Amino acid sequence: MIFRRALQRELASSAGATFTVLFTILVTWTLITVLGKAAGGKVDSGDVLALIGFAILNYLPTILTLTVFISVLGAVTRSYRDSEMVVWFASGMSLSRWIRPVLSFGLPIMVVVAALSLLVAPWAAMKRIEFVERFQNREDLKRVAPGQFRESSSADRVFFVERSTTGATVVQNVFVNSQDKNGNTAVVVAKEGVIETDAKGGQYLVLSNGRRYQGRPGQADFQSMEFERYKMRVATRAPVLGADTPSNALPTSVLLQFDNQYTRAELLDRISAPIICLVLMLLAIPLGFVNPRAGSSANMILALLIFFTYLNLNKLMENSVKRAKLDFDMAWWPLHLAAALTVLALFAWRLNVNHRWHPLALLGAWKRRRGQRRSPAAAAAAPARAEAE
Repeated sequence: MIFRRALQRELASSAGATFTVLFTILVTWTLITVLGKAAGGKVDSGDVLALIGFAILNYLPTILTLTVFISVLGAVTRSYRDSEMVVWFASGMSLSRWIRPVLSFGLPIMVVVAALSLLVAPWAAMKRIEFVERFQNREDLKRVAPGQFRESSSADRVFFVERSTTGATVVQNVFVNSQDKNGNTAVVVAKEGVIETDAKGGQYLVLSNGRRYQGRPGQADFQSMEFERYKMRVATRAPVLGADTPSNALPTSVLLQFDNQYTRAELLDRISAPIICLVLMLLAIPLGFVNPRAGSSANMILALLIFFTYLNLNKLMENSVKRAKLDFDMAWWPLHLAAALTVLALFAWRLNVNHRWHPLALLGAWKRRRGQRRSPAAAAAAPARAEAE
């Protein structure tokens, strides 16, 4: 009971520190990515915080899985490094006695990972798509920021305004560069522009006191025209989430209703998240062995390689299902079964006390080598030094 409480306190402390570091790295990376998109005009600057939250919810299952893996591995490694495991084995205790307290610590986190993967992450992906499409389908001039060139939603116009009023209904010193399907380019410059709406809901940009140039680049047949009032239609579309919605944004209940390779591949990815979390937390127990005389950095590097290899192999199985190379029933379990068998093999290896790589065997070999290092001359001189002292 005392051991279990002490181990759970250590695991909780290690998990808190690990999660804080990983979460900070994730937030920083996501913030840089979203701010770059906002600066490039791909998302609204007012939606930055919401998009950061949605991205964090999407990556949170992976962060929690890595947190549990590193926490358990760190606790076991510290016990080996401080020679606590030698006392543990010498007291007749088995390495399998670590399984119960580790599961008591990790199973609640595994449930959270399952909930995030099956319910929360798809909702966050759907909301992110809604935010992005809502911005991309806004009126063209409402997407324009003063002093910046911005592309229209139809990708055939480029707008630039020097100043704008609140709500971007009135803009000043307007530059519009448009191109038709025949390759002709039209450039319009005006001192002022106003957005007007007709009875049918159509949006128009009305420019005043400007000039229009039209022609084909590379040729000298450009036409120039001055105007007092010029009216152009601004394309508007309502954001619609239809059949082209990515599968990662669909609820799990919807994935179960449709039987195709895309929904099955996404379902494989979602159900694999809690399984990977469970397998890795058990794998960390036998994997945490380290020689007390050596450092633990190599052990941690090996663990990270195993973690990313496991995730990449799972993505490989997902892509195989998506490309219809493997059936879902034959793709979701072989990788996890192989990982579970690896865990059992490592436990059997560590539980074999007579094995030459067992911690007790290594400790005995180290003591024997230390005793053999004393040369005959040093052994003969030892009594003389003791008598002189």
